[in-house]
Amino acid sequence: MTRRYTLKPDPHSSHSVMLAWLGEGHGRRLLDVGAADGLLSRHLTEAGWRVTGIEADPELAEAGRPYCERMVVGDLDRDVPDFDEPFDAIVYGDVLEHLVDPLRTVQGLNRSLAAGGRVVVSVPNVAHLLIRLSLLMGRFDYFDRGILDRTHLRFFTDRSVRRLLGAAGLVIVRRTATAVPLYQVVPAAWHGRLLAGAHAVSAALSRAFPRLLGYQFVVVAERGTWP
Repeated sequence: MTRRYTLKPDPHSSHSVMLAWLGEGHGRRLLDVGAADGLLSRHLTEAGWRVTGIEADPELAEAGRPYCERMVVGDLDRDVPDFDEPFDAIVYGDVLEHLVDPLRTVQGLNRSLAAGGRVVVSVPNVAHLLIRLSLLMGRFDYFDRGILDRTHLRFFTDRSVRRLLGAAGLVIVRRTATAVPLYQVVPAAWHGRLLAGAHAVSAALSRAFPRLLGYQFVVVAERGTWP
């Protein structure tokens, strides 16, 4: 089993933001799209959500199964499943950028969104300052992780993620941007108060200038009319 990502526990990370915004489940139903090995599902289950996961990789799905009420093995690029009961929340945590046709997937899974249900999405921002500077130097290099992860098939800006959700019949009701995950790129020996302070400042700047300095966008959307 290849585990590409781990939970980012710092309070400014996209994972922490999504978990905080979702809050306590109180027995409500949630669909974790691209659940992998239960990266988010285990915390959502602990928070009282009844989690259904969907994951394309059978090995990852098996590892994540203990943290879900139900785990579905399925490739969303091939087929979007129908579910017997509606979900109060659908979570796309760093998954839409890995899909061939994310709009088709969101539209299809919206059929399983309960009345008053919400969709929570996190996607990387390809218009981040670092990517813009790289383009100015004539570079668009892929890496093992990050905004230009070599497995990313789609790239998003603030406008394009709003356009995608709008085309799927959703309107954004809450949004923020997160900072470069310094705790993942700085050696552990350097973790401490100085890094925590720098990360807090970086997070504040990302929220103030989301299109330029946001590393990821995190949004909550619900059914509505897109302006």
